Amino acid sequence: MGDIANNLTVINTAIAAAAIKSGRPPESIQLIGVTKTVSPERISQLVMAGVNCLGESRVQEFLPKYDILRQPTVPTWHFVGHLQRNKVKYVIDKVAMIHSVDSMPLALEIDKRAQNIGKVMDILVEVNIAGEDSKHGVNPSQAPALVAELPEFKNICVKGLMCIAPFVDNAEDNRVYFKEMRKLLIDINANQVHNHNLVELSMGMSGDYTVAIEEGATMVRIGTALVG
Repeated sequence: MGDIANNLTVINTAIAAAAIKSGRPPESIQLIGVTKTVSPERISQLVMAGVNCLGESRVQEFLPKYDILRQPTVPTWHFVGHLQRNKVKYVIDKVAMIHSVDSMPLALEIDKRAQNIGKVMDILVEVNIAGEDSKHGVNPSQAPALVAELPEFKNICVKGLMCIAPFVDNAEDNRVYFKEMRKLLIDINANQVHNHNLVELSMGMSGDYTVAIEEGATMVRIGTALVG
């Protein structure tokens, strides 16, 4: 477990420095340990090291891990990958937040499934901030309209926005996209007529999380830098 503990120390130090640079306390940043392709044994080591919020992106991979690692309080799971409507029923009772809502039909399915189990599901709207064909998410220009429609659902609560920035060699190349995400969040909050206040920005991964935090990320999704 030594490598994970050492990695976590390095990451927590970097998160703290970036948070302070952005004028926020380090504890305001949520680290989500992304466990795609990671074995349950190694995930257990991650939890023992102190990472209590985990993120999965593939339903078929998540379900057996959930059963093996299920504990009364930790870990808390977030679903951070593209979610098909026909897979919502498998995760609705197992995750605390879905980061990847990018359409009304998906929101409707989440709301319906959440209502069936008496739950209000926290969600984020995924934005394809760089307009990449290979990425999911709504166009930035369409995000305000989608957010405006979501409060009609009683069993979902929109908490903020999420993006997957381009994979780049230099993290600074993504600063422009993180800036755009923060501006989009501010603009949506300023222009909405309902009383939802979006507070979460899920952005930044192993290669660029410090830049994301400097530009306003409240959640960072880190896999490789944590577990290799």
